[in-house]
Amino acid sequence: MGSLILAVITLFFYSVGTALQALKFRKRINTTPSFDLMIGGLALAGHGALLWTHSHLDGAFNFSLSHISVLISWLLVAMLLLMNLRKPIQSLFLAIYPLAALTVVFLLIFHGPPKLVAEGNWGLLSHVALSVTAYSLFTLAAVQALLLFAQNRQLKHKHSGLLVRNLPPLQTMESILFEMVWAGVILLVLAILTGAIFVKDLFAQDLAHKTLFSLVSLTVFVTLLIGRHAWGWRGEKAARWTLTGCLLLMIGFYGSKFALELVFHRVG
Repeated sequence: MGSLILAVITLFFYSVGTALQALKFRKRINTTPSFDLMIGGLALAGHGALLWTHSHLDGAFNFSLSHISVLISWLLVAMLLLMNLRKPIQSLFLAIYPLAALTVVFLLIFHGPPKLVAEGNWGLLSHVALSVTAYSLFTLAAVQALLLFAQNRQLKHKHSGLLVRNLPPLQTMESILFEMVWAGVILLVLAILTGAIFVKDLFAQDLAHKTLFSLVSLTVFVTLLIGRHAWGWRGEKAARWTLTGCLLLMIGFYGSKFALELVFHRVG
């Protein structure tokens, strides 16, 4: 099946999924969880097929900016569909589905220099897998933190709009956020360790800033977890620390790849 057909199918199901979630959010319709899972699963299947078609080339995987973005968004949707089976996080679909669709469009229109990793290089592939999974989890955490921040603000000002009516209780939102942060921190630590072991020069010119931002963001997340345990940080403070750590991580990763591939036309 051609890439364009796969992209159209994927975008169609993401559009349907987004529209359904928006209508549910506004209490216009009420669909079953199995139907929502089916729509998300179909979008994910098309997304995965498109990713494989573009990223697997001649015994190697392409991890350029557009390809890694599609991989991260695929993981985002996959994790969200799985987590939604046991956690009340349905509101996150309204942000993640459009984001995934945008990465698919980006893949179709942008063709930067390839960054190939051979199939047999399992050490480097494990580092990449851990890194992109950590980035995906922290992206979910960032969206969760934004919702928590907005929910906390509305409750403080005694507003009871659509957001407050649709989101779980504040304590549940905080619990889900910290579960995401804990899991992300573990994966990020493993990604840094595998990078130190398997990447030839982790502090090379094109990797130094990425490594530095990863370490600084890890420090922010660890401080947040200590603050939660020791001083009971929650609500807006927890959301701000989460967003700060996520922003640093994304600047280090996407900022460097964007500059290298789009500005300097080099492999990032």
